[in-house]
Formats: sequence, C-alpha cells, structure tokens
Amino acid sequence: MKKKIVSVLLCMAMITTATVGCGKKESNDSAAGGETIKLKVWAAEEDQDLTKELISKFEEENKDQKFDITVGVESESTAKDTILVDPEAAADVFAFASDQITDLVNANVLQEVQDKDTVTNGNVEGSVEAATVDGTLYAYPFAADNGYFLYYDKNVVSDEDAKSWDSILADCEAAGKKAGMVFASGWYAAGFFYGAGFTTELNDDGSTTMDWNKTSSTGIKGTDVAQGMIDIAQNPAFLPITDGDSTNQIATGSLGAVVSGTWDSTAVQEAFGDGYAATVLPTFTCGGQQIQQGSAAGYKMMGVNANSKQVGWAMELAKYLTNEESQKTRFEKREIGPSNIKVSESDEVKNNIALAAVTAQNDKAGVVQMVGSNYWDPAKSFGEIMAQGNPDNEDLQSLLDNLVEAASQASN
Repeated sequence: MKKKIVSVLLCMAMITTATVGCGKKESNDSAAGGETIKLKVWAAEEDQDLTKELISKFEEENKDQKFDITVGVESESTAKDTILVDPEAAADVFAFASDQITDLVNANVLQEVQDKDTVTNGNVEGSVEAATVDGTLYAYPFAADNGYFLYYDKNVVSDEDAKSWDSILADCEAAGKKAGMVFASGWYAAGFFYGAGFTTELNDDGSTTMDWNKTSSTGIKGTDVAQGMIDIAQNPAFLPITDGDSTNQIATGSLGAVVSGTWDSTAVQEAFGDGYAATVLPTFTCGGQQIQQGSAAGYKMMGVNANSKQVGWAMELAKYLTNEESQKTRFEKREIGPSNIKVSESDEVKNNIALAAVTAQNDKAGVVQMVGSNYWDPAKSFGEIMAQGNPDNEDLQSLLDNLVEAASQASN
C-alpha cells in the first residue's frame, strides 16, 4: 500500500474520530514510516495461529511501515464482557459475535466503518445488517456460520436416527458412546425454546423481553421444554459439555454425536473418520410430541476500538483480516463459513458438509438471538440445572419465572 493512500485514510479516520459519536477519541495515527505502529488484536484461542499468519501478510503488504502487532486470546463469545470492563485497555481490533454489537455501540466502544461500500458490497446482506446499528456500519463481517447443528458418526448413528434425540441417545448407548451438547449456556439452551415457538427480544434499555415462562404460540408450555431438556440430560448416554470444551471432548473419541458448530469440524472429522456426517438439529420429546430443536444463529465480525491510539491503522488491519482473501484462507485452514459473497459462492464452500448443515439449520429453525447483558448469567445458571437433570427437583415454573425476571432487568 502506498503511503499517500494510507495518509488519506488515516486523515479520514482522524476527522471521523473527532466528530462522530460521544466517547470517540481523536486519533494519534501517523503515516510516517519511521514510527512503529503498535496494535493489539484479540482472537479466539483456536484462531491464534491463523490470525498471526494473516497479520504477517498484512505487514508484508505494508512493509514500508513498521509494526508491533501482538495477538491476545479472547473468545468471540466473551469479547464484549471483557472489553466493557476497561475499554481503553482492550484490544485495538477484536473479533466478536453479532449479538454483542448493540451493547458495544451503546458503550461507545466501536469505531464506525469508513470504507462502508467495500464492506457492504463484498459481504452477504444479513452479515452487513448484523454489523449495522441505527443505519451506521460499526464492524467488518467475516463469518456467516455462527450457529450450531448436529454432528454424528454414521458408524454409530444412522441417518434416519439422527433425526431425533431419542434415537440418537439409544444408538449411542448401544455402541457405548455418548451424545454431547452444552446446556449451561444461554446461546445453546435457547434453541430448545426457539424451536417450540418461544421468543427473546432486546429492548432499548438493554433489558430482554422473553416468554419462556408462559405458553408459546404453538401451545407448548415453557415447563414442557424444560422437562424435555431434563429428560435428555438424565439419559445415561448424554454428556453435558462445558461451554468451550467441546473440542476436547470430541478428541477423547467417546462421542457418537455432538451438537456444535463449524469451528469443531476438523476435530469431528478426525474423531469420526469415515463416519463423519452433519445435519440439522434433531427433534426432542416435549409435552408428548416431537418438537424440532431450534438454534441461535448469527455472524462473527471484527470491531475497531474507538479508544485506540492508532484507530486508522486499526481500521486498515480489521479490513484486511476480513477481506476476500483472508476469508478464503479462513475457510481453507479452519473451515469457517465466509460472509464474503465471492468466497461463499465457491464450489468448495457449497460442498462442505459442516457448512451445508449450518446453512440448512439456520434456514429451517435458526433465530438471530438479540438479548441484553442481564440475560446471559441467569440463562447459563438455568441451563446448568437442566444439564444436571434438576438434581434438587426445583419447581420448573419458578425457575423460568426467575430467569425471565432477571433477564428483564435493564442494563446498567
């Protein structure tokens, strides 16, 4: 990249930083090649090597500028919570899940995107919409596969049996295997309720409106869904997985089926071998009938910290880490489903088993989950009780009432 071009971009960033939004700091960017530009990037643990590889390419393409770019570990699922503790100490560039964008914008953490046309024209519409708040684009999409579905070993679970939890668990028990899923998470547990017709809605004050303690539009009671989760958890072939530990559990070889996402595709292929298969989530027994399990769908994106002392270069790096070539590399190295239009239309992506499954799941029963910050901890606690099979035999209606009440509190 020519210094002259960078100078123009950095000047634009400085002007915008000084005039757009409360809490935005004036940039200290300089295009002078003699200055070392220090940037901190946060990426998930499983993306460390890939992120460093892409950063090296960015530095090579800008070799007339000196950089000192460090990469820290931070999951997309927890990025917002960590950043909001001390935004000024957070990374200059960070990856996060789309359901966190409203809280980040409200906290004046995200720098709005300057090269809007490049991002908008290059990525699928849904990802751009997810990165936009009140008409302003605040982030750079890079993945359109942020959802979960069912992986199964065809040597253990047949294609037909993969359609229901009951038959999956029966097949796994017969083979001395387990079927695993994370219950203690507001992201995963929500899928049971979404499938049964229940909803969540994010309000302007950061509170969450949810109806899980009532009866859904389909006539299913929230307590029926909770009991359905408990029935799965109490099956001897079920393995409750701790959030973030699915890769390790898959690697043990003890699973015949697991609910996870594309980030675990490589681990599952290695574990299941020639039996590797993936499909939409199964049905589960709920109120005496079979209910299609839903899922929380979403996108992943890169954000630039508005508090960055090098906000212009941070924007250039974020754009590079999410451009067409980088998304292609992500797919080739990590099988991450691209939001980039050209990459997503390639035969390699369309023929990918895991990406086909998440696309089918999102199309069939995926819900873009928008909830407030006070939803997550109560939802996790509720899911943990379900994962343990409700060992204290607590009243399910009271558990759901407490969850809804806690989530309805406005964010501070």
